[in-house]
Amino acid sequence: VASVDAYLGGTQPSDTLGIAYSGAHVIEDLVAGKPVVIRAVSYGTDCYPLKELVTEITLADLNEAVMANPRNAYQRYNAATNSGDRVLQTYMGKLLPCNGNVTFSGAGELSPLMNDPDYETIGIGTRVLLGGGVGYVTGSGTQHNPQSRFGTIMVQGDLKQMSLEFLRAAVFHGYGGSMYVGIGIPIPVLNTDIAEKAGIADRDILASIIDYATASRDRPVVGEANDQQLKSGRVRLNGIEVPASPLASFHKARHVADTLKRWIESGRFILTRPVACLERATSVGPMRQQAPDRTPHFYRRLAEPDSACSNGYLSWNAQKCISCGQCLGICPIGVFQRNEEWLVSADVARCTRCGLCTEICPVQSIVVEDHGH
Repeated sequence: VASVDAYLGGTQPSDTLGIAYSGAHVIEDLVAGKPVVIRAVSYGTDCYPLKELVTEITLADLNEAVMANPRNAYQRYNAATNSGDRVLQTYMGKLLPCNGNVTFSGAGELSPLMNDPDYETIGIGTRVLLGGGVGYVTGSGTQHNPQSRFGTIMVQGDLKQMSLEFLRAAVFHGYGGSMYVGIGIPIPVLNTDIAEKAGIADRDILASIIDYATASRDRPVVGEANDQQLKSGRVRLNGIEVPASPLASFHKARHVADTLKRWIESGRFILTRPVACLERATSVGPMRQQAPDRTPHFYRRLAEPDSACSNGYLSWNAQKCISCGQCLGICPIGVFQRNEEWLVSADVARCTRCGLCTEICPVQSIVVEDHGH
């Protein structure tokens, strides 16, 4: 973009592999210490006469590497279902037809903005744990909608401090590339009012269940459930019990919280006062569209063949799995399970080859060898 700067979008797809390798995968490779090839093209000037440069770099070669995320840590989010007659691939994961499943997002009672709903301690300048390193809140996030309790924050941090333990590239099949980023924010309990708000529980957090079968932005609300019900793995929708599964990893969320606690207790992490408050009165609306939507074509990402267990049809790789839980509500016979710590496991011997879990895993820990039944 400039003579010495490069900007990489995390969701930017590869020109050759599509969403199979996006900007998020480049970031993950850099954090992992892997070299990446960079090609720079210029029109050339007297002071910068070089018109093309192709070289190999690692994260250590960069003077600085800053990760800036314009929208993080949604205060809460709607759940999703699909009343239509075909499978939908969405940013809310794979939605089965005829309300076959419900997916939901957010960290529930561990959501930072849900614990500080009036932004009394979280503001511009607040120090946070970001991707395993130290970062800062730099402002209100895009789509920040505090009037509806849908607040978001903008953050940035030093990529060189981060680790794959808290940062992973992901692919949402048929939708696009994304990235899982661990973020933890300390909330100083300065008075009884803040203490009461920080004591929120999953049963107190309600999510509207939205029907994504409707193409318009005004998708209908077809139900409601609290986070305790959603996390149980089953919710009632139109009088029927429906499997529910999360997009976020609660196992990782607890790990983030525990890590931040240790950092604070050891003196490694110092709390900061915000230099300015987050906006409390804004609202958001849809962008006006004057042209029809065009759905881009995405390439399928090829999964790596290694696996921890396999039955010749279904393979599951425990090392790749990040325990996000998207598989939990897909399998009708419970091949995928979780323990009390939300650590996901798989009993692939139970697989009946129904194919519902095909391409459900955003990090390719689940591999289906063929689509036969």
